[in-house]
Amino acid sequence: MKILVVDNGSQYAHRIYRTLQDLKAETKLVPNTTPVSELNCDGIVLSGSGVLLSAGAPMGNCKDYLDNFKGPILGICAGHQLIGGHFGGKISPASGNEGSTPEFGLTEITIDKENDLFKGIPAKISAWESHNDEISELPKDLESLAHSESCAVEALKHRKKPIYGIQFHPEVQHTQHGKDIYKNFIGIVKR
Repeated sequence: MKILVVDNGSQYAHRIYRTLQDLKAETKLVPNTTPVSELNCDGIVLSGSGVLLSAGAPMGNCKDYLDNFKGPILGICAGHQLIGGHFGGKISPASGNEGSTPEFGLTEITIDKENDLFKGIPAKISAWESHNDEISELPKDLESLAHSESCAVEALKHRKKPIYGIQFHPEVQHTQHGKDIYKNFIGIVKR
């Protein structure tokens, strides 16, 4: 079982890789320009980006992965936003949404729906945020799994495909149960 971490330029991409490695998953960090035909793995994690998605973050072949990769996918931060936008949702600057503000630092997350990604995780956790953009409208193929006071879609799942997204950063030690979330994703990949 192998999970690739697709590097979209996030300052946390190496932390995702290290977290998976610590959990004994075979893993490798790969550039987002890797062709989907060369993704020799069972699952992938799309990292965030150093550039805002609304400003044209260079997400390489990530859309191709969402359309053509057959295994589970987990998007983190900009990877999460890309999933929302790719399937027909709307991505907006957080400060541009009514009642919404950018989130930086610890934020309380409320998990709204029990599912495989949040199995065994309490209904409320503190999580590390670092984003200016967010999903402001979800398409019908995606469902929201969690929210915070400032962000309506902190986590999502595709209704038919094993594709998940998380706005916050479970790989950062300040996020409660972050390793458990990655452990759950490993379990999803192993199925």
